[in-house]
Amino acid sequence: MGEYSKALEYYEKYLEITKISLPPTHPDLASSYGCIGGVYSSMGEYSKALDYYEKSLKIREISLSPSHPDLAGSYLCFAGCYEKMGDYTAALKALQNAYKIQQKTFQEGNPAFGFTFSRYGRVYRDLKEYSKALSYFEKCLEIDRKTLPEKHPDFGIDYSNIGDVHRLMGDYERALAFHQKALNIQENVKCNPLECATTYMNLGETYREMKDYTTALTYYQK
Repeated sequence: MGEYSKALEYYEKYLEITKISLPPTHPDLASSYGCIGGVYSSMGEYSKALDYYEKSLKIREISLSPSHPDLAGSYLCFAGCYEKMGDYTAALKALQNAYKIQQKTFQEGNPAFGFTFSRYGRVYRDLKEYSKALSYFEKCLEIDRKTLPEKHPDFGIDYSNIGDVHRLMGDYERALAFHQKALNIQENVKCNPLECATTYMNLGETYREMKDYTTALTYYQK
């Protein structure tokens, strides 16, 4: 939490400087508000995060074209925050707004779509609409396969997400296969340690649901 407080302090100082030196609708101000919103979201202070995201969005709506990718970025920030709050209806609406802008801005297969599809997948997984979640996670994987090098860390996230949905659908064989693919990447490239931990937990959950408690415990303890 201390690191978030420091980040917040620096962002707020920068915001004060930009308020003095730039016009009130300058895009850099929108970025500053968005960064502060992101810190509050990470701290779990979602109401404050939404307030700052709203300030950022209003500036971008005034200063940028309706198809500018930063507008899509604002809606994706809203979507992430609403997802954490459990307001999935609002999250889906924000994702739809982001996706509409991206369709006007990017060609099919652009990596930006992959991120949005992944967010869709997460929301539908939370809603227990597993077929839709799986479809979006697979779309994300398809884009990543076309745009990223073979051992890119993002594949670990893709495989882990797909494996988790298969587990939730009760297809344990496929779940284990995808989690193992994720682990093969995460243990052999520089990844966020939390991503490895998530895959270990997912493997543990899968084996637990299969009633293989010894193997489950092995992964829980990693």
